[in-house]
Amino acid sequence: MNIVIAVAGSSTHLSGVTRHAANLARCLLTRAGVTSIHVVAGAVQCDLMDSALPRQDARLTLHKAEMGGDAISRNLWYYHRLPNIARRLKADILHFSYPAPVNRNALDCPAVVTLHDLYPYDIPSNFGFPKVLFNRAILQQCLRAADKIACVSETTLRRLSFYAPRVAARRAVTIYNCVDPGPPSSTVSPIPAWNGQPFLLCVAQHRRNKNIVVALRVFQRLLLANEISPTASLVLIGIEGPETENIHQAISELGLEQRVVFLRGIGDAELQWCYKHCELLLAPSLIEGFGLPIVEAMFHHCRVVCSDIPAFREVGGSYCHYVPLSSSPEDAFVRATREALTTLRFRTPTVDRYASDRIAKAYFQLYTELRHGSTAIEEESACDVGCTLERSGS
Repeated sequence: MNIVIAVAGSSTHLSGVTRHAANLARCLLTRAGVTSIHVVAGAVQCDLMDSALPRQDARLTLHKAEMGGDAISRNLWYYHRLPNIARRLKADILHFSYPAPVNRNALDCPAVVTLHDLYPYDIPSNFGFPKVLFNRAILQQCLRAADKIACVSETTLRRLSFYAPRVAARRAVTIYNCVDPGPPSSTVSPIPAWNGQPFLLCVAQHRRNKNIVVALRVFQRLLLANEISPTASLVLIGIEGPETENIHQAISELGLEQRVVFLRGIGDAELQWCYKHCELLLAPSLIEGFGLPIVEAMFHHCRVVCSDIPAFREVGGSYCHYVPLSSSPEDAFVRATREALTTLRFRTPTVDRYASDRIAKAYFQLYTELRHGSTAIEEESACDVGCTLERSGS
């Protein structure tokens, strides 16, 4: 089976989407029935994808996609140029790593899309107005045209079922993100001038749903109450975004300029180092589709204090310290963090369901069914998807 994985974008740093694409390629290479995998990335992504992919396997090829840096150019590339690339590579399956325009009529093979979340409807403030309308339109078009939708969690599938029940029932399945222990941890700290000082960790893009400002306030209160060492820092790992300005403003207002460390552009080995050495992972998200940092932290037996939201409960099980998003979430997070810091770090997580062989088997079965079944799935009309989404999300 010849598989093309499209992850082309404009980010120069590893994100949840690019790591999903790399992990997908890695796990699929464990299947003997996979003859070749072609990963198509944007020109600015190639170096980071090259470092994340298992390049020792001759079946894997990384391709550079030339496109403009803006969202319109990127989406036009997906619609008009990607089908030609898939045809030239003789793809049996074209897998979109995230929702993007799907030109179903121009494709000679089934198209699968990974659905990470329903943020354009669940949390419009992540995008702002009118950009959110553009994101909703792209999501609707993708859901109409894709042959199968692979939801990264049951939580995401439930959100899709709420907004578009017919689409979810006909085309959607749940296949968890592939999460393995990762490469050996770096032997060098990615934190500048680190000399053994304790630190809390927050791995999150600068978006509204990540609730990073709450993490900053909780950290400040722990410092003021002497619940953590006065030399402790909060390490924020994530791509800048719409909330970056608010985050920096909060840091200034809280007087944390010397206590907060921003890391971006680090590789997997450096990220593993952070999980291995932090006191705990703090994840106060308002809503998530999966919760990759939580699963990765569990691999390192890291303490986890996180919001009590469906996705985190699903992936974290009984492992995490959960905090309800009540009227006083900061108080609850302070109490939970204080409690977590008194517990043993080395707890036993349940992570088997994210293993490469299990995820690869699920995807290979999905691809095989598409290839040997009817790939010309009846396409819902725009109203079936778009109107349902608008009615439910309004």
